[in-house]
Amino acid sequence: MTRSTGVVVSASIAYDYIMHFDGSFADHILQDKAHTLSVSFLLDSFKRQHGGVAGNMVYNMALLGVPTTLVGTVGQDFGPYRAKLENLGVDLALLIEDGNDFTATAFMNADNVGNQIASFYPGPGSEAQKIDVSEVARDAAYGIVSAGDPGAMVKHTEQFAAAEDCQLIYDPAFQIVILSGEQIARGIDLADIVIGNDYEFGMMTNKTGLSVDDIAASKPMTVITYGNRGSEIRANGESHLIPIAPTKQFGDPTGGGDAYRAGLVAGLLIGADLPVAGRMAALTSTHAIEYHGPQEHIFTPEGFIQRFDESFPDFAGAVSVDALRGLSAN
Repeated sequence: MTRSTGVVVSASIAYDYIMHFDGSFADHILQDKAHTLSVSFLLDSFKRQHGGVAGNMVYNMALLGVPTTLVGTVGQDFGPYRAKLENLGVDLALLIEDGNDFTATAFMNADNVGNQIASFYPGPGSEAQKIDVSEVARDAAYGIVSAGDPGAMVKHTEQFAAAEDCQLIYDPAFQIVILSGEQIARGIDLADIVIGNDYEFGMMTNKTGLSVDDIAASKPMTVITYGNRGSEIRANGESHLIPIAPTKQFGDPTGGGDAYRAGLVAGLLIGADLPVAGRMAALTSTHAIEYHGPQEHIFTPEGFIQRFDESFPDFAGAVSVDALRGLSAN
């Protein structure tokens, strides 16, 4: 029997409203009147983008040919986002849509000197706790729990771990702040793979007392990302240092980490050696950060393989188009 290549992702789904003010916020805020603040900024750009941790991951996995199921909650405005994901073949059967609310939304307004004013509306996010992933997990190769509603994260961590053939990827990310030390330690204990950036691992250490070395010693795989310094995959007592893939341009880093995870999972599913899977992750991340927005990039399997060979000539030929196309065929 062919092992499933399906991946189930439980995390946030959101719209991102990206705005820009051509000036400096500080020039329009009177310090002696800050206690009665009332300001308005004329924007020179405005864009609504599809985002959310889970949305970004499944988008990139779909480009790579990985069959995915998206788990989470959305609102009455989800139609255009739904249509895009459906066209990419993402399974949306486990989504809860609240017709009386709006999809979780981030509002981000930046000025010319890097200041940002942001607001976030969680929408019906807490409804994700009602979703049971036990059945779909039985047929999945991987279940990913990343930043979303804390209650749903705890529930789905347990359910993915209980599924016999489903490997749990635990990636608490920015919800480390909200989750208790006991909840994080439980997720680490149940996980087959723990992933995060170096700062997030530091926060996990503060909350659980477990260092990254402790986690790596107890888990089949631990992945630490270091931004523009690349990443590290630890497994079987070995450490693999993964360089970044060269960029053709730079947009913004939003969604780069989510794309990295998608590329890594695709590499693991095709049975690539870890140095190769890590470079697939790095290249997927590079595609994302070359544009303003986490889902503005697009590539084909052929284009991805060609760029992989160009980016990592020492590993040219290590990944084939047939291997990626085979993911959706299983």
